[in-house]
Amino acid sequence: MSVLAGDFSGCTVLIYDTNGNHLDSTVIKTHERKEQHIIVNRIPGELAVNDHCKLVILSSPAPCEFSGKIQKSGGSFFIAIYQGQEKESRNATRYPVKASALIDALVVDDRAYALQTPVKVDLINISTSGMRFRAPYYTLLKGDIIKMHLVISNTRKMITAEVNNNMDHLTEVSDYGCRFLEIEQ
Repeated sequence: MSVLAGDFSGCTVLIYDTNGNHLDSTVIKTHERKEQHIIVNRIPGELAVNDHCKLVILSSPAPCEFSGKIQKSGGSFFIAIYQGQEKESRNATRYPVKASALIDALVVDDRAYALQTPVKVDLINISTSGMRFRAPYYTLLKGDIIKMHLVISNTRKMITAEVNNNMDHLTEVSDYGCRFLEIEQ
């Protein structure tokens, strides 16, 4: 469960409408804990004052999920954040996301081994507990631990994740589900 603690300043935030459609990804300029709001680089054009949205904040060591409401004070927009209700009957709601990442290492016995050639993957969805990505047909097994670089909204995150499942499409690509172990800022 997400908590309204910590400092989210500088973290990447994925902004969704209330139907779960990805609207924008940006960086949190300031997190005002006492007022429970975040100031971001931009508000998606699809949202106006008093509109509600869903937020996935890529914070360390794991992402946080909140609901938000667009507010305006003076000439500045901000998002008031609050605990939201989960819609899916699972621990963490999945949100679609369009981003690419590079898997550049596998971890074996707590030691990272760099891949000779990093593997480019496309994210399919993300939640506070993990993500699903599509990769060229590549043999990752359940329990494998990977390190990947994710670049989103001009910020780079180093993610360590454990592969939970593999869905082979009998083509050149496979989908992999994984859970977050760590997100480095």
